[in-house]
Amino acid sequence: MAPRSTWKGHLKLSLVSCPVRLYNATTRSEQVSFNLLHKDTHNRIQMKPHDPELGPVERSDLVKGYQYEKDQYVVFTDEDFDKIQIETNKAIVIEKFVDAAEVDQIYYESPYYLAPDGAVAEETFRVVQHAMREKKKVALSRGVLSSRERLIALAVRDKGLLVMTLRNADEVRDAEQFFTDIEEDKPDQEMLDLASALIEQKSARFDPSEFKDRYHDAVVEMVKAKVKGQEPVLAKAPERGKVINLMDALRRSLGEDKPPAKSKPRKTAAKAPAAEPKGKRQAKSA
Repeated sequence: MAPRSTWKGHLKLSLVSCPVRLYNATTRSEQVSFNLLHKDTHNRIQMKPHDPELGPVERSDLVKGYQYEKDQYVVFTDEDFDKIQIETNKAIVIEKFVDAAEVDQIYYESPYYLAPDGAVAEETFRVVQHAMREKKKVALSRGVLSSRERLIALAVRDKGLLVMTLRNADEVRDAEQFFTDIEEDKPDQEMLDLASALIEQKSARFDPSEFKDRYHDAVVEMVKAKVKGQEPVLAKAPERGKVINLMDALRRSLGEDKPPAKSKPRKTAAKAPAAEPKGKRQAKSA
């Protein structure tokens, strides 16, 4: 069964367009989820909308309100939002192409996959995708997702396109205010050399399968133990030895302070018995 798409529309590049489908690129289905229960009855708590005058109300009776003054609202219904018609409601419109390195990683938000919607759309989609691959470019676009017009980056991924929603500039904080107190002086050269050697020693290819969520695994084991009626036993994190100073830590990390291997005692050849004096040998033979 084909995966379920989260959005359907068109991919547009100037006068060229084709139907496309958007799919979630990540999943949280493996995460452990909990329900809220009452501590005494263990009944599952139901979060019901509550009106101060009417008491519990149905969700179908709810509308959206914008507070323009304290306790003063203007009301909006679904029909109001349906009246908003802009091009990106049903289309991802490519506006420009940039080098991937030009998009700061701090702006990346949520990943999706984009694929052609049907055989007729495939040729157009493949032309755009292959051209982007040859030029090694990322497309900057706009599209309405989750009731917001989002800035979107499209990059070539396998036979399709990877869609990354981007944060707006006003959502990203300036880093300077957090790093003001960090000195700009160059560190001690010897420590810098040790740190560089440590980086070189630990350099490897990125493999996300090597990283496991140990907290999640511990929660799973706790859940299993609870289900079996046992008290969970969680292993404590190993205690780390005290580090005297930064230089010592760098050297230890590189293994420079390993004690020398103990040398094995040398095997000495068996000594030949000392020659007896001639007089004693003659006495024995007599």
